[in-house]
Amino acid sequence: MHQATTELRRSLHLAGYYPELVADVVDVALAGEDVLGHLVHPETTFDENEVRRHVTVLVLTPSRLVLAHVDDHLPDADNPSSSASATTESVPLRHLHTVALTHVVADPEQHRPGASPTELTLALGWGAVRRVDLEPATCGDPQCEADHGLTGSISPDDVVVRVSAQAEGGEAVRAAVAFARALSMATARLA
Repeated sequence: MHQATTELRRSLHLAGYYPELVADVVDVALAGEDVLGHLVHPETTFDENEVRRHVTVLVLTPSRLVLAHVDDHLPDADNPSSSASATTESVPLRHLHTVALTHVVADPEQHRPGASPTELTLALGWGAVRRVDLEPATCGDPQCEADHGLTGSISPDDVVVRVSAQAEGGEAVRAAVAFARALSMATARLA
């Protein structure tokens, strides 16, 4: 097993969210291809009366970006036991259109070269999903009450991962930056 694959498995176990299940579905999607880098992002959400866990895994190979997402499903009247669903997607690197990174830094006037951000949001687009944001159009006259229709934007929204030092710790942010750098480098080679 290659070093990068070993590190991926270690990250899955550290995340603690069904590591063997996640490793199996990622392994099927990798289909024997080498791992060049990875990002494991566990997340817990709180709905009205329940806690839900899920994990998103991004794996860079020489030719593809492999994504896995695993969700909990709590028991209900139709399904008396809990379950999980695991979905993978493989995107050829040549199809990856955007790698957008948003770095959030505290006290930017004191930022030092090479310092990690306090938060990193990684947004990747390959055209499978688009988000439409609409708002009422205006004419600039604050007294105008006419209906000017809608205006908006369409933006790629295939996957967005936000890693915060406050929530996941500084090491998680550094790992996200390292993965973002490797992915940016891999897509730049194809340009």
